[in-house]
Amino acid sequence: MQVHVLSHSIVKLSQIRALLGDACDVTTELLNNPRMRSLRYDAVIAAIDIRRPESIVALKEISDDLTCVPKRIFLLDQRSRLAMVQSYALGATSVLTTHVNRATLLAEVLGRPARESEPAEHAAEGVRIAAAAAEYIASMFSAAMRGLPIDVQGAADVGCAIVDRVAEDGLSAWLDTVRAHHEGTYQHCLLVAGVSADFGLNLKFGAQDMERLGFAAMLHDIGKANIPLTVLDKPGRLNEEERKLIETHPVIGFDALEKSPGISNEILDVVRHHHEYLDGSGYPDGLCGESISDLTRIVTISDIFAALIERRSYKPTMPREKAFEILRSMHEKLEIPLVSAFRKVALSR
Repeated sequence: MQVHVLSHSIVKLSQIRALLGDACDVTTELLNNPRMRSLRYDAVIAAIDIRRPESIVALKEISDDLTCVPKRIFLLDQRSRLAMVQSYALGATSVLTTHVNRATLLAEVLGRPARESEPAEHAAEGVRIAAAAAEYIASMFSAAMRGLPIDVQGAADVGCAIVDRVAEDGLSAWLDTVRAHHEGTYQHCLLVAGVSADFGLNLKFGAQDMERLGFAAMLHDIGKANIPLTVLDKPGRLNEEERKLIETHPVIGFDALEKSPGISNEILDVVRHHHEYLDGSGYPDGLCGESISDLTRIVTISDIFAALIERRSYKPTMPREKAFEILRSMHEKLEIPLVSAFRKVALSR
């Protein structure tokens, strides 16, 4: 079987050739100057970053040749729904990620069933992404506690990884993975990131807006780094003194990030104001109405919902239906149209 592999990266070309092994007759070509030397290929594999304009330009240059090939498999760095739509528009017949294993790729190329172990491998990948995200959150909290610079690019990358995972597998799979493997504050941060990602997808956000939302969700609780874990993860109700201490975390987070390069004002706004309510009853600034940004309103709804459905050792997980009813009861505090749009996220996605 003749398989032609295209990419901007020599490393990716080598990796894919190694995955295919001797199961196919493989040729490779850099996308820097594509020319598709032969039209007798049985399959073309394009390992690309669909967000890069040069990838799109290069594929459009060979679009006529691509359509002559029966199987056109795109391997994407980030498999978001937007990226998948764009890939199919460029001629893909199937879309996978560059993290694909040998069995899955060969099954797609050769048209044979994948091994039964693939669902387990895919689930393990979700666990790995959640673990990497939790590790990043831990390092971010540690840096904030010591007054060190925050790894801004790390937050953006982790946010994008969570968005892609939720886009590919759905929200329920992400919630199950996080609640099965993580506890306390880190669990909450991961849940908020996943819920926010699915909310943005449901609102049909574009790629840039999804990146902003994922970034904001990852950073929104950074101020909790300076709140003792005995208070953050305390079983049962907080006393008045503990509640006041918790309510300092938005300002602490804002102050920690305010002078960090790469943090926009809209992200700082989410960090400081994700506990503000439309009726002015929130904290720390008592904002109300139009003073609260759209991005902040989205993260606030996601934050409340995530807190309600967390798994804690001292209480059962609240059903998503009940959590959504609580959101609906907060009609004076939350934007009603946004809560209505959140229904699908809460109950069926």
